[in-house]
Amino acid sequence: MTDESHDESPWWQSAVIYEVALISFQDTDGDGKGDLAGLKSRIDYLKWLGIDAVWLTPIYNSPFRDLGYDISDYCAIDPAFGTLGTFDELLAALHEAGIRLVLDLVPNHTANDHEWFVGSRSSRNSAKADWYIWAEAAENGGPPNNWLSRFGGSAWEWCEARRQYYYHSFLVEQPDLNWRNAEVHAAMADVMRFWLDRGVDGFRVDASAVLIKDAHLRDNPRNPEAEGKPPPQRQTPVFTDDRPETMHCIEFMRGVIDEYPGRLLCGEVQGKTDRIGHFYGTERPRLHLPLNFALLDTPWDALSLQAAIDAYFNALPERAWPVWVIGGHDKQRVASKIGEAQMRVLAMLLMTLKGTPFLYMGDEIGRKRVPIPPDRIRDPFEKLVPGFGLCRDPERAPMRWDASVNGGFTSGAPWLPLDPEGSANVTDQQSDERSTLALFRALVAVRREHACLRQGRYEPLRSQSDVLAFRRVANGQEMLVALNIAAEPRKWHWQGSGHLLLSTGLDQAPRSLPEASILLRGNEGVIITLQPR
Repeated sequence: MTDESHDESPWWQSAVIYEVALISFQDTDGDGKGDLAGLKSRIDYLKWLGIDAVWLTPIYNSPFRDLGYDISDYCAIDPAFGTLGTFDELLAALHEAGIRLVLDLVPNHTANDHEWFVGSRSSRNSAKADWYIWAEAAENGGPPNNWLSRFGGSAWEWCEARRQYYYHSFLVEQPDLNWRNAEVHAAMADVMRFWLDRGVDGFRVDASAVLIKDAHLRDNPRNPEAEGKPPPQRQTPVFTDDRPETMHCIEFMRGVIDEYPGRLLCGEVQGKTDRIGHFYGTERPRLHLPLNFALLDTPWDALSLQAAIDAYFNALPERAWPVWVIGGHDKQRVASKIGEAQMRVLAMLLMTLKGTPFLYMGDEIGRKRVPIPPDRIRDPFEKLVPGFGLCRDPERAPMRWDASVNGGFTSGAPWLPLDPEGSANVTDQQSDERSTLALFRALVAVRREHACLRQGRYEPLRSQSDVLAFRRVANGQEMLVALNIAAEPRKWHWQGSGHLLLSTGLDQAPRSLPEASILLRGNEGVIITLQPR
């Protein structure tokens, strides 16, 4: 598949990218788990929606203790999903439909049954002895230091065969690789090339900020804001997270990607907004797109959003390309936070801000968190650190395609419960010309039609009276976006002669606006084109 010749910018700058948790997307064999054939069967839907690229959560061989982020073999497809042949067929079908494929890359850790770790733990003298992070016990025989696992308890686990502890940022069964070892670099490069040679269009790097830990194993200090937080957050992880040497690891992976023209490296990053610029790189490039969750993490009011957007743009290095994410397999559903009406406003914001939009399967129908009974919980986060609202199963529940009992997802018993019957589903919304799904599709089409929304400058306007507003400008074209974050009507004014292009209600035909003002209904957003000055 080739890039459009008329567009010299990288494909990901114009793309709408859609995350799929494969296990919950579409099942074809009745085992209650989604598979590669299921995704292939839904390509027509993705094309109808206007998706340009799919990002898949891990599909590799795995015991699946944590959604496949515990990998036993990076170069094999888990049998629950299919085979390498099935994968190749899916990739070819996606490319034929004009849709690219981005895979999850998990370089920080493996499963404890990966052959690398089996060799590493067998002996201090094995060929892979130094491929993971090992340390001697403290003087009292306990863990080497106070580092904590994100899943609770010490991040160190004793291995009797080596008479040493190994480090695990996450589950005990997810030992961390030693990225100070050049052999680990080379092995991960081989993994990347295996998939790039098959034709994948890039990777999303998981946990990219934690690849290197302090060489001196210094204790993390107490978090002064720990009150009421879960145990793993009661330290400030200065010696385990976002170490400066981590950037060299990302630069190395970017070097591998750059061997293959037109491939994307995006990634999960950590830290406040002012840190995000570091992940783009300076003299040496790092991530093309460090994922930005500001729209999810910001209080939902016009002034807070205005400030968060401004802070993000100000933190970007020169020539860095922005990115906006509104959902994910680890993030709580934004529709549950802001409500169905404001979800439509968020859709317009996502598709009109300068930058690459990412959405998570189900966001396009305004999907909310799915209630999970205690006896159906699968997420180790909730099992190991209960009572803090950390369970991610409500976001990972299977996609509801129709109103049937199993939602058109499976003919068997789904691995997690679906939304209650009567909840939002794709089939009903496809037949409703004013649905949230119809709005997402219309916004994707408008974004594709107007280069101003894809590549134009972003010019903020002062947000007042609950209206978030900005201008997009390119090649003499100007477009205004005004978003009413309130449930009550708001009058909004601008300068110039305008034409209403689209309303979030999908109930107003495009028309000229005789006055430079409009009465925004509660929870309404509009896109207005301006006449050239």
